[in-house]
Order: sequence, then structure tokens, then C-alpha cells
Amino acid sequence: MITTAIFPSRYVQGAGALNELGSELARLGKKVLLLQDPFVSEHFDAQIKQSLTGHLDSYQETFKGECCDEEISRLSAISGIDVVAGIGGGKTLDTAKAVAHALNVPVAVIPTIASTDAACSALSVIYTAQGEFDRYLVLPQNPNLVLVDSAIVAKAPVRLLIAGMGDALATWFEAESCRVSGAGNMTGRPGPMTAHGLAKLCFDTLIEYGVLAKSACEKGVSTPALERVIEANTLLSGLGFESGGLAAAHAIHNGLTVLEPTHAFWHGEKVAFGTLASLMLSDKDADLIDLVYSFCEDVGLPTTLADIGLTSVSDADLMKVAEASTAQGETIHNEPLKVAPVDVFNALKAADAYGCSRKI
Repeated sequence: MITTAIFPSRYVQGAGALNELGSELARLGKKVLLLQDPFVSEHFDAQIKQSLTGHLDSYQETFKGECCDEEISRLSAISGIDVVAGIGGGKTLDTAKAVAHALNVPVAVIPTIASTDAACSALSVIYTAQGEFDRYLVLPQNPNLVLVDSAIVAKAPVRLLIAGMGDALATWFEAESCRVSGAGNMTGRPGPMTAHGLAKLCFDTLIEYGVLAKSACEKGVSTPALERVIEANTLLSGLGFESGGLAAAHAIHNGLTVLEPTHAFWHGEKVAFGTLASLMLSDKDADLIDLVYSFCEDVGLPTTLADIGLTSVSDADLMKVAEASTAQGETIHNEPLKVAPVDVFNALKAADAYGCSRKI
């Protein structure tokens, strides 16, 4: 059996890392398209320009808010660029990767939050202009540079760090499902033991340091615990999902996006509930289920449908989620069991019921 793992070329993390952006980008080209989300433009523009001075020229654009075909086409029309850098949240980074692919140039991603594992992957999640999941864009290579300034991440809203933990929480469970079923990872081939080991390290790091990291982020300070969780959310989760594989949790997330009330919640928050539903779906050990629910409660991740905006959701709407989650080509079919819409419907109801019972 041939196994395959893929990784970003260079990963830089630490307090003050943004000051190294110019020297790091200079390895990749002479003129950079800087795609910045509005928050970055407002708060870090001067620091970024100072970092770039003397290293390379830049063309700056502000991200319009959705990683969709319209935004990718707009940015891909810019000429004279030999490297793209995305600075901001997950959708900004995914857009930068898609644009670099369209222009056939290197890409650097600089997350200012640790809310997803998008940074390290050779993947962009494409949505419609209205925010519904559309498709995965699988890219020919991983980012050439991932740079994370943990001092910036520490000062971001704590909800974003928690959402990143929700995204990372799925990593080991989905990689393990793929290992058992023999399903392919994002390369189409099974992942090696390295990928599965990193996925388990991701889970263990969250369980041990998640609450401590949340406390540090609440105070806006970088600590060893926060550094570990940033790395788990960004690097370990990225390597684990991409080289280990995706399964039920992310498919259920995609299904949940068909219901408009969930659009107000972060990717990782919906993935966290998808993970809880996947535990019910796959009949995990009761002690493990209890551990994961306790972790979610301790750090503030959703444990009920109401927690992701579905307070009075109808059975008919939940079945729409279940049907979307099990659509042809969805990663839920990487689970080591056959999954029908009714199975997801039942798992969603069970996960919600258990979460509600623990709030009493």
C-alpha cells in the first residue's frame, strides 16, 4: 500500500513573528500581492509595511469577506505579481491560496487568529457569495510559508481561539476513521503513521492545555500553553486532517451550513458539534464521549443545536442537514460504516439531547 503525507514548506511561529514577514517573503519573490482582511489593514498596516521595507515591493488589497469564485476572479485579474500573501482569518487565507494557484505563483499565509487549520493545507474551501459551502478546491501544493505571530493571536477575541480548538477537535477522530476504513486523505491515498500520530498529538494537546490557553487568551498574553494550542489549532490540525483524512465531523459541518441560522457561527463551532454527532454515529466509548463533552463545556464549545443557532429547528430541517451531510462525494463516506441520512439525523438528535441533559 502506498501512503502519502503533505506539508507546508516552512512554518514560523512566535511572538513578534510578523516583524520577520519581509525577510521570509523575500525568499519567494520580488513583488507581493498582500490580501489583508479589514481588521489587519486597520491595525497592522504600518507594522507590515515596516517589515517589508528593503525586502520587496507590495500591492495591497482588502479582502471582501467571502472565499467565493467572484472574489478569486477579481484578485486573479491583478497582473505583475510573483507571490501572494494572505493575512487574516481562514477565508482570507483560503482566498489567497486560490488566487496564487490561479496566478501560478508561490503563496504565504499569515493567520492573525487560530480559529481554523486552513493555514497549512493545500486546500481552499470555496463558498457561494451567500456563505453556503460550495466545494473543496484541492491545490497542487501546500503553502510555501506559514507565519503565525502568537502575540497577535493572543490579543484576538478568545471565541476565535475556542473555534480553532473546535476545528482541531475533529482531527484525530476523522483521521482514525480513515485509518480504520483505509480511506484516502486529501491526496487520495491513505495517510502514513506520522499523520495519525500528529492527529493524536493534536487531540492530546487540546485536552491538556485547552483551558489554560483559553485563560491566557482572555488576558491577551502569550504563554507556553497558548503557544501549544496555537500550534495544535494551526499546524497539527492542518497536518492531521490533510494527511490523515476527513470523515463525519466536517461533512456534518457542511450539512449544517444549509440552515441560515448557523451562518452566524464560526466554522470550528459547527465542526465541534459535528464531532459530537459523529461520536454518537460511530458508537464511541461512553467515557470518551463524556471526556469530549466535558472539554467542550470547559472551553465553551457548542454542545447543543441551540448553541449553533438552531433553537427550534424542525425535524424536516434537520433531515435537510442529514441529506447534505451524506451527499455523494462527502467525507462522511470515509467512516468505517455505511451512513445514510437517517443515521445522521438520529446522531444529531442524540448529540443534542445529551448536550441538553448536561446543562440541567
